[in-house]
Amino acid sequence: MLKKMFFLFFVRPLVLLISGVYVRNKNFLPLEGPCIIVANHNSHLDTLVLLSLFPVAIVHKVRPVAAVDYFMQNPLMRWFSQNCIGIIPLQRKPDKKNGHPLQRVYDALHRKEIVILFPEGSRGEPEAIQPFKNGITHLAKEFSHVPVIPVALYGAGKSLPKGEALFVPFVIDVIVSPPLFYDVTNEKDFSAMLQEQIEETIKKEKQKESA
Repeated sequence: MLKKMFFLFFVRPLVLLISGVYVRNKNFLPLEGPCIIVANHNSHLDTLVLLSLFPVAIVHKVRPVAAVDYFMQNPLMRWFSQNCIGIIPLQRKPDKKNGHPLQRVYDALHRKEIVILFPEGSRGEPEAIQPFKNGITHLAKEFSHVPVIPVALYGAGKSLPKGEALFVPFVIDVIVSPPLFYDVTNEKDFSAMLQEQIEETIKKEKQKESA
């Protein structure tokens, strides 16, 4: 209930009214899980933008994966991250004594939730993509029956760049690609394939912008 209220009275007004979001191929987004949403990462707005794409009725089942060292660093941030955003905490530097680093993500998918994952691991420079880490490959292989949906975000890094606290009005483009499934017969690295898909989509957006 708390997440739904936060979504209704903060996320939607902020994302839709202050920034503005233009979504293409929204029909590829699921209305139920399990599902993995994979996106590039330039801004804290990325998570809010992706959450805003889903109906209020299911937003509590949409779970962004976020770094423990940032979002769980103090009691207030921990409460907000878990109760208002509904993150799945992930150790950036996993320790074997804490169990499998992706176990909480596995649990969420078993509960048929929609997981949001940023394979770059951290926010990069505006509109630049860092190499995708291979955690998404392990996850997709373990859940080969679960669709992985690439989502390209363009503009969020300009609206709220890393290290900035003030919003800059800028239209954010969200381009959803068809779902992919892990295929053991495909020799190409799965994370590299996802990155290539998103990079190609953003390249086309930049070409449109400069035309």
